[in-house]
Amino acid sequence: MQTSSDIAVKESYTTSGGPNSALDFRGHQVFPELKESEIRSLGRFGEAITFRAGEMLFETGKIARGMFVILTGRVHVYSQDSQERQLASAEYGVGQFIAEMAQLAGKPSLVSGIAITDVSALVVTGDRLRALIVADAELGERIMRALILRRLGLIEQGLGPVLVGFAHEKKLVSLQGFLRHNAYPCTVVDCSTDCDALALLKDVSTTPDDFPLVFCPDGSMLRAPDEGALAAHLGLMPSFDPSFAYDVAIVGAGPAGLAAAVYAATEGLTVVVFDLRAPGGQAGASARIENFLGFPTGISGHSLAARAFQQAIKFGVHLAIPTAVQGVTRTGGQFVLAFGTSQQIKAHTVVVASGASYRRPEVLDLELYEGRGIFYWASPIEARLIRGQSIVLLGGGNSAGQAAVYLARYAKHVRMLIRGDAIEKSMSRYLVERINSLQNVDICCTCSLVSLQGDDGGLTSVTIKKGLEYEEERIETRHLFLFIGADPTTAWLARSGVALDDKGFVPTGRLVNAASEHETDVAGIFAIGDVRYGSVKRVASAVGDGAAVVSEIHSHLLRCQADLSKDLYDAQLAGKQQPSVQPNSNEEIA
Repeated sequence: MQTSSDIAVKESYTTSGGPNSALDFRGHQVFPELKESEIRSLGRFGEAITFRAGEMLFETGKIARGMFVILTGRVHVYSQDSQERQLASAEYGVGQFIAEMAQLAGKPSLVSGIAITDVSALVVTGDRLRALIVADAELGERIMRALILRRLGLIEQGLGPVLVGFAHEKKLVSLQGFLRHNAYPCTVVDCSTDCDALALLKDVSTTPDDFPLVFCPDGSMLRAPDEGALAAHLGLMPSFDPSFAYDVAIVGAGPAGLAAAVYAATEGLTVVVFDLRAPGGQAGASARIENFLGFPTGISGHSLAARAFQQAIKFGVHLAIPTAVQGVTRTGGQFVLAFGTSQQIKAHTVVVASGASYRRPEVLDLELYEGRGIFYWASPIEARLIRGQSIVLLGGGNSAGQAAVYLARYAKHVRMLIRGDAIEKSMSRYLVERINSLQNVDICCTCSLVSLQGDDGGLTSVTIKKGLEYEEERIETRHLFLFIGADPTTAWLARSGVALDDKGFVPTGRLVNAASEHETDVAGIFAIGDVRYGSVKRVASAVGDGAAVVSEIHSHLLRCQADLSKDLYDAQLAGKQQPSVQPNSNEEIA
């Protein structure tokens, strides 16, 4: 039976301002009511704490103690904007639990909770919550699903920071994309069209260089922050213990890096993952992947990355996003990775999964229009910008084909430019057939980009050469999408001693006489995914690399353990003492 508090909670979280919320019919999954037996099971992982009426259980912008399971009493949960107006509210009662993905990841809360009456609650901290989800599969599945769906509800409602700026401004698009790809809710207010902007800016002194403004959940305001500054202020960056050495440090959170992180963490290894911007890598830019095993109706690259990201959090992986690793060196038997401002961490092994960066055509003023008409990504953010307009898309591979199919749903017309004489030579058959069936997509073969033209608002047109006669044509458009491949991101390996081929890819295995298939010429450093020389540029193969490398990491760690034990034994024998540490067997370590 539904209580009034159940209904209040569901209304708060599932109403997204329209009739098509993904959560409208999933209230029983978003807010399950725990049975007495389940609460007893939870008791093994939590601690009972009491709160007086009017006492705060947790506050927006601060890290909560963990998940709260209500044993007695009622709790009011709410969010508010920068002017302290409540945006959403709900009541939780006996048998319900209060948490979402922030509590599992140990990040600052997006909402506040206050005791309406005296409350007794079972508090399960983030690390104990992860242990519970793994130990009790059935209960863990219900909790995990609820945490994910609640985050989806927050995203639909636009809770979190408010971004105020001009819709087509480069920095606003960048910040919005960064938060979206990291599954962090936000609201965007367009100064040129939204009347709410006047209320937000009423008492704020600004100059053009201050935009976009970011009104944060804790009531503070940031002026034109970059992605790193915003992430740091929102508490998205983990803190590191410089004396602790991880078993595995993974650089890159694409499909390969996330797969390695999940598989390594499930086998008990301590794992940290770094990425410059967001989970997903190049795959995250795919509007729909239809040839990935197990998804017959297809899945977007963003959704696939988000699921892997949630799995990594579930198993306790430390995720440092956005963070650029600047170099890796060996000190003694460990690797040291440098990042940020004089920060570093230690690791016993390093996995290079940094993938590739988007290739840019050699035309003048390209950087001037990036984010102001030129995009390397096709997501709902870009789809809203191009609605009803004519666009140009450069590229003939599968990523370009997926983007064309997706963007054609929103654009008035899509002009695809490819260098070759036939799209069938570089694109999967199913995509070719789909593109050929679209009435608003035209393909221009043997085409190349010559120049860009624009005004103060951004890109206005592009000039191309086409055909064997290299005839020039000027195309009026405000939007150019570039999907022309990528180059390996390996500059950060310069001081590592890792060998690279002439194009910057990382040779592994027999090519460099390494001990295993994915190991580089530096023992303990492995390479997987697109960055590895000779890899198959497919999501499935990247995931396969990530899974396979974990067994190789185990083998390397075993060899290191055996070498360490032998060194200790030899040193003690030389001192005419019996060894106090015996070599571990493979079974004991495994």
